Amino acid sequence: MKVKGKLRFFGLLAGLAGMFALAIPPQVALAHGGLTYPQTRTYACYVDGLAGGIGGDLDPTNPACADAIEMGGKNALWNWFGNLLPDAGGRHQEIIPDGRLCGPGDTYAAYNQARTDWPTTTMPAGETVTIRYNAWAPHPGTWYQYVTKDGWDPTQPLKWSDLEPEPFDVVTDPPINGSGPHGAEYTWSADLPDKSGRHIIYSIWQRSDSPEAFYNCSDVIFE
Repeated sequence: MKVKGKLRFFGLLAGLAGMFALAIPPQVALAHGGLTYPQTRTYACYVDGLAGGIGGDLDPTNPACADAIEMGGKNALWNWFGNLLPDAGGRHQEIIPDGRLCGPGDTYAAYNQARTDWPTTTMPAGETVTIRYNAWAPHPGTWYQYVTKDGWDPTQPLKWSDLEPEPFDVVTDPPINGSGPHGAEYTWSADLPDKSGRHIIYSIWQRSDSPEAFYNCSDVIFE
């Protein structure tokens, strides 16, 4: 093959590689896990985006999800299980300001929007349910589940003072014994609070082998 021909050939390969790179979703670099029941905002929007998309792309029909993509792009949904802070070390209230609980990092900031049209999970108030949490990359640690107080205002950014002071559920090193549509899952039984109507379940997973912690806001309707 002559030099010019070789240059054209390798130029064509480079062009094709670029096209394939554009077609492949961003690689999951910091993704470790997230709530699938009740669905965290990023997971709910990811599922909604898949349903509305074509060819594996994400095109949510839910207005809140669509606006979140408009504000922050799709990376937070391709990495719906990576909503974390690497150096939390249990200092959650110290390092996360009010209004940033649902998305403490810049990638997930759009999911802090205070609005009433996020996708919801209907849950039986006061009953025992099986919590499901995707186990993309297993780590030891403790999960804390909080719920918003009665009378909290969903049209205002979520504050620490909006949450009940004590978690309604705490579990350490639950088993990975479930399988969901997007991989293996941690599962455990939890007694739900006796609430009614719309609330947020706020989950913190603090690793015990690292200062890294994960944060999930799940919009729920208690019935």
